[in-house]
Amino acid sequence: MTELDESHRAFANFRVLNGDNNQMEREQLFRTTAQLFSYVSDRCDDDQVAQYDEVLCQLAELVEVEARVHVAKLLAPLERAPGTVIVKLANDVIEVARPLLEFSNVLSDDDLIDIIAKQTEDHRVAIAGRSMLTERVGDALVDHGKTASVVRLVRNPKAEFDRATLEKLVKRATEDAEIASDLRGRSDIDWKSLRGEIDQVAGKVLQTLGNIDRQVDPVAAGKINTVVYNRIRNRAGFNAQEWKVAYNQVKGLADRKQLDDRALARFARFGYGHHAAAALAVMLQVAPEIVVKWLAGQDYVAVIVALRATGMAPDLFGAIVATLPWRDLPSDADKKMVLSRFDALDRDDAKHIFELWRAHSFRKRAMGEDRQTA
Repeated sequence: MTELDESHRAFANFRVLNGDNNQMEREQLFRTTAQLFSYVSDRCDDDQVAQYDEVLCQLAELVEVEARVHVAKLLAPLERAPGTVIVKLANDVIEVARPLLEFSNVLSDDDLIDIIAKQTEDHRVAIAGRSMLTERVGDALVDHGKTASVVRLVRNPKAEFDRATLEKLVKRATEDAEIASDLRGRSDIDWKSLRGEIDQVAGKVLQTLGNIDRQVDPVAAGKINTVVYNRIRNRAGFNAQEWKVAYNQVKGLADRKQLDDRALARFARFGYGHHAAAALAVMLQVAPEIVVKWLAGQDYVAVIVALRATGMAPDLFGAIVATLPWRDLPSDADKKMVLSRFDALDRDDAKHIFELWRAHSFRKRAMGEDRQTA
């Protein structure tokens, strides 16, 4: 059966949403719709994704756990998946939620932190094993997790910790030998340097943890350039993998009608440069490669015009410009210049220029030529 035939079969059976058919038909439709989406996810536009999202959410309310587990496993590895149903299933019972919590890149840090705070320890254990764990998510796990989730977090070599999180971990290690043992095994933490940084409550455990210095080859230890608790995130520079993850998470946020100025403010606050850039592409309705070219070309003028046309507040604009993953980190003089030009540009003029670019430059000519003409 071709994908088109399967599509016709699936959508022809949507009458089950009226509740007139039996449980078996509903579950079959739920599985078939998810399977179909997994085949075509990379070719769906936003409207089509929204249709799948709505149908899958409705069906999820009508089927048993076994069917929801099956669909969660289908959706978990997809780079682009309907945002609302992903979050819904990630908050389901752990049998359903686990594959999404462990593998789905559609779940944002905010989604994960909300689940950590509201769901079970099993949910937290699943999140603690993710291949990418940012400082914010790790901190939430330490705040809300019990021993099982915290131990898995500490054992996760991909987990990132800031100094505040490490302080909490060391305090917990004073009462939990398993956490202390796993902390001792983290070779990426410079305990000797940290010893004078953390308050005296954890002094005794920290002294024990510091013994790792005598077990590590001093030559190898000297080559460790990054100390986890004092790591400074360099927000300059574009990373293709981070962009892919960020773009799909932002699309999932848009699926749930939650992509707005508040979301942009969070991205700026926490230094999520790739997410901020992806949000611009989605909110401006331009191809993602356009925004990537702006960043690679250090094209401040394009960003000024585009965001002035949206009516964005100057404070938020300044925060976003400072957060974006430019090729080179903007200097203080650059930031001052950008804000000055943003304030001086009339919004109606900006909208006119941006529409000229949208109609012509994005498809036909280089941005530089068309901007000069405008």
